[in-house]
Amino acid sequence: MRWNAPNLLTLLRVALIPVIVLLYYLPVSGMYVAGVFLLAGLTDWLDGYLARHLDQTSRFGAFLDPVADKLMVAVVLVLLVSDVGLMTSLFSPVVFTVVVGIIIGREIAVSALREWMAELGSRGVVAVSSIGKIKTTLQFIAITLLLYDGELANLAMRPLGELLLYAAGALTLWSMLLYLRAAWPTLSDA
Repeated sequence: MRWNAPNLLTLLRVALIPVIVLLYYLPVSGMYVAGVFLLAGLTDWLDGYLARHLDQTSRFGAFLDPVADKLMVAVVLVLLVSDVGLMTSLFSPVVFTVVVGIIIGREIAVSALREWMAELGSRGVVAVSSIGKIKTTLQFIAITLLLYDGELANLAMRPLGELLLYAAGALTLWSMLLYLRAAWPTLSDA
């Protein structure tokens, strides 16, 4: 493994996961939890930018970067679901929990699909799409707002975060269907 700035930023993102969990359970403002999550999300963007522009891509980084993202999102979504009965939800705690299940389930399914396609020599068929990037961005914004759980300019952030999470959930399903459709010719012949 090469110790370069992009890989160190990815490792920092993994190291911030227990910090986020600890802050979530401490009696501190949601602003701090959201801030650390946002910082971690920004390291995701920055490590990719640096890897491309400094020509510091590596196999380790290509492996760990998506794993770090999925771990962080899954852990934080589980934290939010653990409190879903205590929070005011736009629809119901059941809807919130189902959407979180869809998001986490899609990440597992698409990761497995990518691994299987790589074994078949067709990894490029399920490369990250623009829909997936939009979904990820929307998800990070939604989770940040849900963690913040306060007001900004007299606007409650939780309902906005919840709506954005539902939109991310819809994009999650859409992108998964696009990946499955692209992979189907290879999978059906296998």
